Amino acid sequence: MKLEGKTAVVTGAASGIGRAIACSLGRRGCHLALADLNEAGLAATASLVSSAGLRVSCHRLDVSDRLAITAFPAAVSVIHPGVDILVNNAGVALGGSFEQTAEDDFEWLFDINFWGVVRMTRAFLPLLKASGEAQLVNLSSLFGLIAPPGQAAYSASKFAVRGFSEALRHELDGTSIGVTTVHPGGIATAIARSARMSKAISAADQAQSLKRFQHLLKMPPERAGEIIAQGVERRRPRILIGSDARFAALIERLFPVSYWKAIGRG
Repeated sequence: MKLEGKTAVVTGAASGIGRAIACSLGRRGCHLALADLNEAGLAATASLVSSAGLRVSCHRLDVSDRLAITAFPAAVSVIHPGVDILVNNAGVALGGSFEQTAEDDFEWLFDINFWGVVRMTRAFLPLLKASGEAQLVNLSSLFGLIAPPGQAAYSASKFAVRGFSEALRHELDGTSIGVTTVHPGGIATAIARSARMSKAISAADQAQSLKRFQHLLKMPPERAGEIIAQGVERRRPRILIGSDARFAALIERLFPVSYWKAIGRG
């Protein structure tokens, strides 16, 4: 898939993997519609990707807002004549076991991580169908491959993204739209620091959990952005980012029930 001259919508583009994806696509000559709640972050991303001949627009968007998503394609179409790539990257994290997690927090996370993906896909599918060659890119996670304790809500949302994306890929087989599911491992972003924590977890335990997860976030987001852009160019159905994601995919296939015992010992 030649990205030069294509137009991509990227959610969660104000920082982290979303910014890195935008930069990698922009370097390949892809026009960009950048979306996030963080307007200052969006402006910073736009300044990194802006170049002669590249059309870049910034849009304040809450992906948990059904009405805002419904209106978003029209706002994008004012600036961009079409959309060829949709990258559903926006996401949040929530720490705590199922019993520790309040139902409101569970729903908050699903509204962003899962329903945001579903609603964005539904909203932009007509524009993607109008493109001669389109790609839908949905960000799942390492925790959409395996489900560790303490990540009941987050893993549930990322497994849901994976299942939705795979079913949609089969439904769109034979059309001009390809579907890519991305499973990043430990990427050095602020997702752990900005995660919402269950009120049932003590401050000391929260600090310990943050320290443990920060230690696992090693790959620079810029590298992840390049891997994703290359995967879009090759229209890959699945992208595993990092040795941890590749190992998780392997160990889950080998030990679909007992994989956590093997990982926990490691």
